[in-house]
Amino acid sequence: MKLVFMGTPDFAVPSLKTLIDSEHQVVGVVTGPDKPAGRGKKLRPSAVKRTALEFSLPLLQPEKFRDPDFLEELQSWNADLFVVVAFRILPEVVFAMPPKGTFNLHASLLPRYRGAAPINWALINGDKESGVTTFFLERDVDTGQMLLQRSVPLNEDMTAGELHDLLAQVGAELVLQTVNCIADGSCKPRPQVGEATKAPKLTPELGHINWQWDARRLHNLIRGLAPIPGCYSSFRDKRIKILRSSVVDENETKGDPGTVVAVVKNGPIHVQTGSGVLALLELKPEGKKLMTAADFARGSRIEEGQVFI
Repeated sequence: MKLVFMGTPDFAVPSLKTLIDSEHQVVGVVTGPDKPAGRGKKLRPSAVKRTALEFSLPLLQPEKFRDPDFLEELQSWNADLFVVVAFRILPEVVFAMPPKGTFNLHASLLPRYRGAAPINWALINGDKESGVTTFFLERDVDTGQMLLQRSVPLNEDMTAGELHDLLAQVGAELVLQTVNCIADGSCKPRPQVGEATKAPKLTPELGHINWQWDARRLHNLIRGLAPIPGCYSSFRDKRIKILRSSVVDENETKGDPGTVVAVVKNGPIHVQTGSGVLALLELKPEGKKLMTAADFARGSRIEEGQVFI
């Protein structure tokens, strides 16, 4: 089949490359406009654009999806099917264009975690599994009929960055499987069944650590926001990002919440929470590079009794 691929970030690149290597033909790519990045604020192309250029694929970067010139060019590609991975919300005039429809890859087991940050919220909430779903686009976001779904188990220390990379690869396989089953007519779209939950955008305030929370809840928040945007606390009036942790004990109380209760030699920093002790493993002090807790403890001369706020 002739395909148009729509996507922007790194998460979408494995899916695009998988389709390029398949028996199907990617006749064009739609991605976001170049955006300023870095200190110089120079325009930087998206990860999907860089991939499209690498393979010399026709490319569109619309500011507005209803722009007549964009719609005319998109129509001229005569695609059978549109494939969407990590892209903006499309109007019906776009997703209804191809004869075989438009499907999206979503990084959750729909109907759980409809919204912008499904990977993060699955970990923040301590879920035991996550996965990817393909579904046909409809007017209401993330509500269309499902095509295929694949789950992956989650261990208790996996970070959002690690889950992102895993689901990008698993999702690429599911995208190709979905295209194949649409092509041969074996796909059987079905309604989403079960409790629908939301995965709203991440806010800066979400990452502020409240040491009154229990150790497990804080650990899930830290890994769910790592590496970006990251959780943070204050230590000696400076912001410290905490990017990796583990639960030492879920019930023990050795001091007030936020208090350093142990500094393990060449190891983690143990901090009391509202219930249980949390080990800090990797930190990023304000204005410095990511470092192990052991390096931070040595450089800052951390001692028992000192407090994170």
